[in-house]
Amino acid sequence: MLDAAFHPASYRDPAGRVFEHEGRIFRTVTSEAAEDFDHIRRSGFLAELERRGWLVGTTDVSGRIAAPAGAEATYVLEHPRLPFISYPYEWCFPALKAAALRHLDLHLEALSKGITLSDASAYNIQFDGARPLFIDILSLRRYDEGEFWAGHRQFCEQFLNPLLLRAVLGIPHNSWYRGSLEGISIADMSRLLPLSWRLSWRALSNIILPAKLEARARAKSTDALGRVAQRKLPKAAYRYTLAQLRRWIEGLKPADTGPSVWGDYATVNTYCDQEQDAKRRFVAEFIEKTRPKIVWDLGCNSGDYSLTALDAGAEIVIGFDLDQLAIEKAFFRAEGLRRRFLPLIMDAANPSPDQGWNQSERTGLNGRAKPDAVLCLAFEHHLALGRNLPLLQVAAWITGLGRSGVIEFVQKSDPTVQRMLTLRDDIFADYCEDAFVSALRRFARIVRTETVSEHDRRLYWFERETRQ
Repeated sequence: MLDAAFHPASYRDPAGRVFEHEGRIFRTVTSEAAEDFDHIRRSGFLAELERRGWLVGTTDVSGRIAAPAGAEATYVLEHPRLPFISYPYEWCFPALKAAALRHLDLHLEALSKGITLSDASAYNIQFDGARPLFIDILSLRRYDEGEFWAGHRQFCEQFLNPLLLRAVLGIPHNSWYRGSLEGISIADMSRLLPLSWRLSWRALSNIILPAKLEARARAKSTDALGRVAQRKLPKAAYRYTLAQLRRWIEGLKPADTGPSVWGDYATVNTYCDQEQDAKRRFVAEFIEKTRPKIVWDLGCNSGDYSLTALDAGAEIVIGFDLDQLAIEKAFFRAEGLRRRFLPLIMDAANPSPDQGWNQSERTGLNGRAKPDAVLCLAFEHHLALGRNLPLLQVAAWITGLGRSGVIEFVQKSDPTVQRMLTLRDDIFADYCEDAFVSALRRFARIVRTETVSEHDRRLYWFERETRQ
């Protein structure tokens, strides 16, 4: 038996657990799930989903890799390690929508082969670039004739309701979802929907009536609840439920499609074409010389320099930005170009923390992964001036992420900074390039610099000191 621990988020499913050993990702299959797993594997459905790129790869390593000490395991399976684990509260609207559609499409295909899903957790979806990937193969099991969709409520609360929050009310789901890890309850969504939506059959069947039935169920006797549980649902009705949800979600669009603070920054900014070209060349040279596998683009906006990094040889780019419209544009670009670029909603001054059961079920940003390199282009001033963070702390955080990177320093005289300071007092006497360089040199070696704008914006290529 291995001296390895199960992943702290892997405790809900009696069918199996996930563990890590020497950087590799494994999953046990218990005896109670082995028969279903054998059936589904023999059907060829798992292999078909893998060929389509819908399902994470799976290799049976039973007999070659032991389960952790004390674990029951009929099989031990290995999955490829994903470059970054993200959560629904970090996804933009089109990413959550793509994840929901992938879940429904997979479930509909499964039903056609006599297979169903035991749950509908949004956390069972991960992204490779902008491509949604189902990762929990033990959620697949044989369909029992006449059964209801056990995951209907979970699907609505973790996929449908967060999408409706934005589509109906114009409110992004991210903060609510981050504060309530199981999504938005049908009871809350039922109260939020305006009358015009509450009267639609889709809302009635998926939100309003289930919320009322849930409230009434609390007053029912155990016998009455047992009789409800024994009711049967024809398979055609099951499929109809999935299909009508898919049609509904496919047509949803954000209600707030107007301009945002930084959504048009890629096309409306203070750079001329020659300056943007100089910036791209600097980034491309940095990537070509350092050859990072995974790059984090902090303040990625709509992804211009993320794509530059990929073109120059980076394998994967994870982008972070707080602006919803910018990240949505970035996601559509990554999706359309089929690039390994995953843009996520993130406030760098308040990134996702460790949370969930025992504060370890969902890992915070710092504990989840580390990039090989970071890009921080036109970004540091948002932390130093926008969030009042000392330059020394900004430099320490950025250089602590990757072994090398590029930081763009924006002068206080820059028009963008002047606009930021228009409606507030300038309390930043210490914000200057000399102070930034001094702070950066505390943690890293400066390899090269280049001025890339008429307003003296300067790029700093750094390599972290080995003593860190």
